[in-house]
Amino acid sequence: MRRTKEKKMASKKAPRSVSGLTTLDDVLAGDGTLGEFQAVAIKEVLAWQIAEAMKAQHLSQRALATRMGTSRTQISRLLDPKDGNVTIATLQRAAREVGRSLRLELI
Repeated sequence: MRRTKEKKMASKKAPRSVSGLTTLDDVLAGDGTLGEFQAVAIKEVLAWQIAEAMKAQHLSQRALATRMGTSRTQISRLLDPKDGNVTIATLQRAAREVGRSLRLELI
C-alpha cells in the first residue's frame, strides 16, 4: 500500500504555467469579433431573464404582448437570444411588464 501512494505522488506533474496561453477574448479581439460576441451574449442573458420572469408569473407570450400593446411575434423576437433586432425601448417595456427594470451602464 505504501508503494502505491509513492507511485501516485511521483506521477503527479508540476503545475502548468498559464503565462503563454491566450484567452478567448484575446482571440476574438484579434479577429475583430469581440464586440459582436459580447452583444449576442448580453441579448441572450436579457432574453433568458425575461423568459424566467414570465415563467415565474405564468405569463404567456400572448399575454405579455397584450400588456405591451404589441404582437406575439414581436415578443417571440424579443425572447429569441439570436435575434439582435430588439430596441432598448422594447426591452425596457418588457422588463417593466414582468416587474423588472432594465439597467444599462458603461464600464
